[in-house]
Amino acid sequence: MNVLVINAGSSSLKYQLYDMTTENVLAKGRVERIGMESSILSHEVDHQPEVREVSEILDHTTAIKKVLDMLTHRDFGVLRSMHDIQAVGHRVVHGGESFSESVLIDQNVKLEIRKLFDLAPLHNPAHMMGITAVEANLQHVPQAVVFDTAFHQTMPPQSYLYAIPTVLYRKHQIRRYGFHGTSHDYVSKRAAEFLERPLKDLKLITCHIGNGASCAAILHGKSFDTSMGMTPLEGLMMGTRSGDLDPAIVPYTLNKEDLTLNEVNSMLNKHSGLLAISGISSDMREVVEAMQEGNEHAKLAFEMYAYRIRKYIGAYVAAMDGTDAIIFTAGVGENSDVLRKEVCKSLTYLGVHIDEARNAVRSSDTRRITTDESKVSVLVVPTNEELLIARDTYRLVLERQTKETTSE
Repeated sequence: MNVLVINAGSSSLKYQLYDMTTENVLAKGRVERIGMESSILSHEVDHQPEVREVSEILDHTTAIKKVLDMLTHRDFGVLRSMHDIQAVGHRVVHGGESFSESVLIDQNVKLEIRKLFDLAPLHNPAHMMGITAVEANLQHVPQAVVFDTAFHQTMPPQSYLYAIPTVLYRKHQIRRYGFHGTSHDYVSKRAAEFLERPLKDLKLITCHIGNGASCAAILHGKSFDTSMGMTPLEGLMMGTRSGDLDPAIVPYTLNKEDLTLNEVNSMLNKHSGLLAISGISSDMREVVEAMQEGNEHAKLAFEMYAYRIRKYIGAYVAAMDGTDAIIFTAGVGENSDVLRKEVCKSLTYLGVHIDEARNAVRSSDTRRITTDESKVSVLVVPTNEELLIARDTYRLVLERQTKETTSE
């Protein structure tokens, strides 16, 4: 079965095509600047140069059509026709309390996703456009959605409730939802395989550290707590997001700076974090480079960033009464040996001892970066959210086909 995985943004669209018999990626690419005359489609097939096409793509329906044309192209394609796509899987950021697992799309699912627009106004409407665009181009192909929040629906009330009047939860579903769930789910399972231990026996702390960042406490394979909250703003210091802060700062800043609520929201989401403290960049690579050249602002930004990751690790050790492994993943987590070393240098109380040679290795494989004597393993596990989406989509379609065959 060939499964097409779609991650639709408001003006962009990423795709990967999987052959699920081998789980190999047949092709991948992205469409950027949707809505403009000079939209860019980039398409990659293994062992071939990237193909780039600039054209007018005014909406997501046209973008999907362009993707299908490229996948079936005589010279650059990997399929004979669009009928060789048997299923499509979508990433959707927010599933609220409606979805605790991946589901096949029907009218009720689409209605629920629309109801959640208020909880993820920058993401869910764009995902919905991707779903609608696929429907217009592949009318009879089953589609599935995999929610970033679904994995965290196993959190207990003491983890997900805020200490505010409960009427706000009952009326407006104000609670912790958590994000990056697909990544936390994938790397925890991969870590269990690497450690050769059943996932249900493990206490894991997963650190998804990219431009957006979150930690999760995973107890016996289930999300027990996570750092992001009702929105992705809460938790760790990130590339441009503030992370945790005193909520009284918002009305205080509104008053002192004569800002609107939208302006403060933009400040906290787009102009804070590494960018604000370093004064240089939201990119960890550039911050580390500046720090190593003696820039004190970059040094402070780096130290704050690492310190907050370490604090969450400590909190989750306490929450789970220990941990078997700490996992780093995503762009920064997988690639910054300097950050991993800084985070872990004060975890010796857990029996964590970094092996500097192992930590310095660059690899696309799962690896241990602690010494053999460490009581707690620290792993680097490359995330693969697209593969998990493809797997869930494949499983759901097969389950439906089996039910339909049985009922006949």
